[in-house]
Amino acid sequence: MSEMSWLRVAECPLLDGQADADVGALRQVQRLFELALTRSGSDEVAKTLLEEIAAQLRADSVSVMQATPEWKVCWQNQGRLARNPIEAISRPTLHDVLDRQAGVSSEGKGVFWIATCLSYVDRPNRVLTVLRSRDPFSQDEFECAVAAGHALGVSLEHARHDDDASLRQRRLTSLLEIGRQLVRERETIPLLEHIATQAAELLNCERASIFLWDKDRQELVGRPALGLPNNELRIGDKVGVVGRVVQTGKPQIVDDVRDGSDFSGSVDKTTGFETRNLLCVPMRDEQGNILGAVEVMNKRERYVADDAAALESLATQVALALQNVRERESLVRVNAQMEDEARLASRLIGQSPAILGLRDTVKRVARTDLPVLVMGESGSGKDVVARAVHFASPRQQQPYIPVNCAAIAETLLESELFGHEKGAFTDAHSTRAGKFEAATGGTLFLDEIGDLSASGQAKLLRVLEEKVVYRVGGTTPIPVDVRIVAATNRVLAEHVRAGKFREDLFYRLSVVTIDLPPLRDRRDDILILAEHFLDQFSRNAGRKSLKMTAEARKRLEQHNWPGNIRELRNLLERVAYLCPGDKVEASDLAFILAPTKQAAAGGYVYDSLTLAEATDDFQREHIRRTIKKARGNVSEAAKLLGVFRPNLYRKMRSLGMNSDEANEEATV
Repeated sequence: MSEMSWLRVAECPLLDGQADADVGALRQVQRLFELALTRSGSDEVAKTLLEEIAAQLRADSVSVMQATPEWKVCWQNQGRLARNPIEAISRPTLHDVLDRQAGVSSEGKGVFWIATCLSYVDRPNRVLTVLRSRDPFSQDEFECAVAAGHALGVSLEHARHDDDASLRQRRLTSLLEIGRQLVRERETIPLLEHIATQAAELLNCERASIFLWDKDRQELVGRPALGLPNNELRIGDKVGVVGRVVQTGKPQIVDDVRDGSDFSGSVDKTTGFETRNLLCVPMRDEQGNILGAVEVMNKRERYVADDAAALESLATQVALALQNVRERESLVRVNAQMEDEARLASRLIGQSPAILGLRDTVKRVARTDLPVLVMGESGSGKDVVARAVHFASPRQQQPYIPVNCAAIAETLLESELFGHEKGAFTDAHSTRAGKFEAATGGTLFLDEIGDLSASGQAKLLRVLEEKVVYRVGGTTPIPVDVRIVAATNRVLAEHVRAGKFREDLFYRLSVVTIDLPPLRDRRDDILILAEHFLDQFSRNAGRKSLKMTAEARKRLEQHNWPGNIRELRNLLERVAYLCPGDKVEASDLAFILAPTKQAAAGGYVYDSLTLAEATDDFQREHIRRTIKKARGNVSEAAKLLGVFRPNLYRKMRSLGMNSDEANEEATV
């Protein structure tokens, strides 16, 4: 083996213009720099210059090797000699070249080779190796190789800065594109999975996960977690690298998870995935509060500060997108709940012929945009019919706006219905849209339309004919598209004849008229409605559904229901909350004898009872009132009733009254 020849390259003499400088080496350096200037990026520069060096030195293999700390080939121009340089040049020799910043030429293992340190400012860990299988390298070739190593090192250093600038530009472009994509996501889980994919691509990693911090449960919930149930990972908020990040709020880089870091390998054992390195950064909201963390795993090269900065930029977008998605999901849930409740309130409960016919009418009318006038007694369910028309129509996904015309003061009517501009009157501190604008695309329910003033009727008629509104204080016409459903408990035809309601408005509103029967005319529906309300209010009260005794059911059927469905609903709501037992007894319904004109004069309503039933009912009610008047003193009540106390107890038992009612009345 020939003796090794060394040349110091800390300051390359070929570039100092020395008199004995080799002209070939100078030309080669100049040629390499010229070629490097025509290329961009480390890969392209390395490929071009290695090809030139191989041609100039008639080499079979030219490579750039790097100690990381194990030696690996970064770039290679491999010709006829298909051999890894590490097979020809020993590791100690390569390390010696790095340590001494020198070049060495020798022969070994059937090849001639040159190894020279690259002149690298930030990375003094790369070596240029030149191999060929025929003639040994001359001194001129050796010097040319050393000069080439210097030129290659400088060129790669400049190319690296280009790479970094290009990488930052690509990452900024990617972050902008990711931001646009995040806006399109509408649900949390797809959003997290999308972000994980984008984060892995952004940093050229194998996997990524988003961890959300559940502070109440003191745990971190990670998604996606491939190989785990529901793609979800749950760990304590102080466990592992992610736990440290959310607790300290500082990014963490682990170049090798085997170096005794906080990394826990339990998840890898479960999923079969092998984590080698990772980067984890905190995820904060606009106020700086930590919401969780973003983690990427298994990058081919080492993580650097730019990687952490890019991931933190992504984490900021993630936090904002996550907040928006969560707010939207909350609004969607609330809206869905409100819509479900509204649809529930629009159900026409009952099986009587009147209700069956009403359902059919509503179904046919709903398909049109014709105005509907619902007429019926107070409490008969006119608002339910209006909702039923809306939710059976093509407008069901649009607003349903109810307006009680009787509750709006004359001075506020126009502002309430049509809106007002800022400064239109004393209290108009801001511009506000009216009910017609709010209901555009949907349905406007005008309840108690018969109580609308003459001025209000004229203004309403104008809007119905022109389909535009003018805000109070405004001059700009605002088109409106609403379906009108009106309701009244008055006989509008008589009001028209009496001059209290405009005839033209009446005909405009009554294109379709629905007469809603009172509850006393649909007695088949009383128990159906009662059970419906009882189940509903029992759930609201947090108790098991109450059952009615036969006597209670009979009592409901016999009542005249002057307040219609509203009276029944209010009764069952009170029973659901106040009934002491698991069954509704007839005595629990005593208060259905609501005052009417007759009751206000001291009497009670018994229209549907037999003489015996009315007598018993009267006696029960009279005994209760007397005991209450005596403040629960049964002896005093007996005196007021003109009977002895034992006889009063016997009478109460015969009437089906609980003997404890006396004590109950005393507490009222």
